[in-house]
Amino acid sequence: MMKNNIFMSLYKDYAERIDDGTLPPGSKLPSENELAATYGASRETVRKGLNLLAQNGYINKVKGKGSFVLATGRLKFPISGLISYKELSERLGKPSRTLVYTTERVPAGDTIAKELQIEPEEPVWKVIRAREIDGERIILDIDYLLAEVVPHLTEDIAADSIYHYLEQELQLKISYAEKVISVEQATEQDYRCMDLGEDKHVVVVRGYVHLEDTTLFQYTESRHRLDKFQFVDFARRISREN
Repeated sequence: MMKNNIFMSLYKDYAERIDDGTLPPGSKLPSENELAATYGASRETVRKGLNLLAQNGYINKVKGKGSFVLATGRLKFPISGLISYKELSERLGKPSRTLVYTTERVPAGDTIAKELQIEPEEPVWKVIRAREIDGERIILDIDYLLAEVVPHLTEDIAADSIYHYLEQELQLKISYAEKVISVEQATEQDYRCMDLGEDKHVVVVRGYVHLEDTTLFQYTESRHRLDKFQFVDFARRISREN
């Protein structure tokens, strides 16, 4: 197993155990040293996995005492954090597939250039994909990625996981995203590419994704069927001294 995948394996293992009730609320996770020995990883790698569990509301890390499972429902669609659809679908444990409609290199144009803060003539990758879960197309993802950062992209990569390709093949370090969520009227494209039935609106999550050096390299619109997703955030209050 590649070392930079170990923290995600730890995260998935414990998220699954918490989701299926194997680890009930209040359960204490093994210590960082024990987890490091189990996964053959450094404590830094273990902390990365535990931090992701904490960030997505699975555990509470108590300084000097350890990590404890929180009493929280299964996370449907996390707002906080950056997780690929492939990672999310594995967590949901439902039959799913990705349908790729478009993978093409095009000039950004005025609208996308404004979102990515580039010139209209600069090339971007335009990727349109529907996410099918339990036989229904319930997510439409429309992504634009800077060709300067991502020089090569194929339909096969888009059908699998773009983030896996960026991180494992191109060795890019994806750091953070700004997200804007709204409920909007469904478009003709939504009706063509999704199974909306009588729905007239969709939930739209717009994301502006940055690399570790703060480069804004991706603008995405993730359009969701209203009845299929619960959007969940997990908030912590930071103690402040008077």
